[in-house]
Amino acid sequence: MSQPPQRRRVVVVTSLIVVVLVTAMVTGLSLGPMNIPFGDIVGNVLSHLGLGHSVVSPTQSLVIWQIRAPRIVLGSLVGAMLATAGATYQGVFRNPLADPYLLGVAAGAGLGATIAIVDLGGTTGIPTWTPWLAFAGAMLAVATTWTIGGRGRFASSTTLILAGVAVAALCTSAQTYLQQSSTVSIARVYIWLLGSLSGASWSSVTLLLPYVIVCAGVCVASARALDVLSVGDVEARALGLPVTQVRFVVIVASSFGTAAVVSVAGLIGFVGIIVPHMVRLAVGTSYRRVLPISLLGGAAFLVVADTVARVVMSPSELPLGVVTALVGAPVFVIILNSRRRFVS
Repeated sequence: MSQPPQRRRVVVVTSLIVVVLVTAMVTGLSLGPMNIPFGDIVGNVLSHLGLGHSVVSPTQSLVIWQIRAPRIVLGSLVGAMLATAGATYQGVFRNPLADPYLLGVAAGAGLGATIAIVDLGGTTGIPTWTPWLAFAGAMLAVATTWTIGGRGRFASSTTLILAGVAVAALCTSAQTYLQQSSTVSIARVYIWLLGSLSGASWSSVTLLLPYVIVCAGVCVASARALDVLSVGDVEARALGLPVTQVRFVVIVASSFGTAAVVSVAGLIGFVGIIVPHMVRLAVGTSYRRVLPISLLGGAAFLVVADTVARVVMSPSELPLGVVTALVGAPVFVIILNSRRRFVS
């Protein structure tokens, strides 16, 4: 018995994303100032699984497992969380332009994390309580954005986005003040604000992993509720959905996850917009499909973007946020133009 066309499309798209993700991971392990052949990378990975024999040198193995591998894993976690949070915000606000960056949540989280970095002074570590400060900033930002632009009969996508821009500008101003007041930390804060995975380590992966698992898991588990919520609050309540509770839970989960990844990787924009939109074009609008596939797509997208950031100007490195913006900004313009044509 053949699969329905929609299900076949979901299987094909998911398979393609997995292939891209695996290929990007192997490419990321291979490319860099010390290029390592693909075959040697595969052999080394299989040898760690107890299959076959590795031919890479001890130095190459150190580069693979202590420098590049944690960076790739961290990039996968960051991309997955940002894409999932973006898709979730778009569902809970019923606004296809919403994402953690545009709603000011990332800037709010960035302000909290900047406070932690400035407080650390000249040290280089990230304390385990940094995501909690970033979370406080994120929640304050999203609450302010929703209060200003998302309430009342006359609330619209435009007012919500404008409110998010205003909140983000306020948080950025506070960040600038903190940078100027702490010259010891200004260089590290500046690099962090542009987004980077250069400081990735297994400890940062361990720090971030629980937040992403829990928060992304809550978002994906809320997919059916977001499908119901898409028909409107009144209709959703008539169908028995506790709208207020659902909205609170998914906003907290999305904001907490965003806060955690921003505190580790810095401000990386557009992932939460372009990945869910590309997924919707491929598999439709149901969040039961969009959310899990966006999670995989976000991981693949950011691993590819980080590999480009590392190698395009080697041995120097582009900020990761610059690469995502170069791709995301044109896509965002296309989305705006398509929505304008639809409305007119």
